Amino acid sequence: MSSSTLTGHPEAAGYRAGRTLPLRVELVRQLKRRRTLVMYSVLAALPFVLAIAFAIGGEPGGRNDRVTLMDTATASGANFAAVNLFVSAGFLLVIPVALFCGDTVASEASWSSLRYLLAAPVPRMRLLWSKLIVGLGLSLAAMVLLPLVALAVGTAVYGWGSLRLPTGGALDAGTAAQRLVVVVAYLFVSQLVTAGLAFWLSTRTDAPLGAVGGAVGLTIAGNVLDAVTALGHWRDFLPAHWQFAWIDAVQPTPEWSGMIQGAAISVAYALVLFAAAFRGFARKDVVS
Repeated sequence: MSSSTLTGHPEAAGYRAGRTLPLRVELVRQLKRRRTLVMYSVLAALPFVLAIAFAIGGEPGGRNDRVTLMDTATASGANFAAVNLFVSAGFLLVIPVALFCGDTVASEASWSSLRYLLAAPVPRMRLLWSKLIVGLGLSLAAMVLLPLVALAVGTAVYGWGSLRLPTGGALDAGTAAQRLVVVVAYLFVSQLVTAGLAFWLSTRTDAPLGAVGGAVGLTIAGNVLDAVTALGHWRDFLPAHWQFAWIDAVQPTPEWSGMIQGAAISVAYALVLFAAAFRGFARKDVVS
């Protein structure tokens, strides 16, 4: 007598739950979607837009004898890559994370294909894991794509050299490359809370735009709250409060405390939201 008969849940011969909806299949499906290609195209175009803007408007300069990271944009390819991350970290990089993690389940429901996937049968938890891993992978790829293109464009236009620091001094090219890797890693971790929120909303609604827009909107709301200085130390519990903590990594001596706090806050919120998504979807009556 088979184990499936003993458990009271007969299965088709050869059926293996672990082989349903392989990651490579889900990845290929998502890569072929138009919104993925458009999002990557926008990110890849940003460095070219900034380079053209600097060519038309002239090199940036310090104001009131105060030099900022933006003022060093044309110093080298490394500086140009760092500036691209600086101008996009607050909003632009939020969009691909919200899109790839918020659209993934809700879009299946909007197409009325979600119930057919579950009837394949793909176990609910495996479906979510596949969707989540691919969504996070595409989000990470988006964050890596931007600085890579910016570094290539910046090196072609401004040359390969050290990373000039706004506070004075410079980091050699090898050290600068390592610091940029740290920056990208921190940006990805800091956006996990957005990913968790988008993914949870994606399991709660059949409208992809609602999940994506809700995640982006609440992230913007967090930025607004962080600007309210009257909140004092309560702002320390807002993920938005730590979104630019990575700037401490592009210093002669990096300071890690801000990035550690920011990463801890983001991961804590993300774990709660991911758990809520899995728990809610396991009990959800899927009709679309």
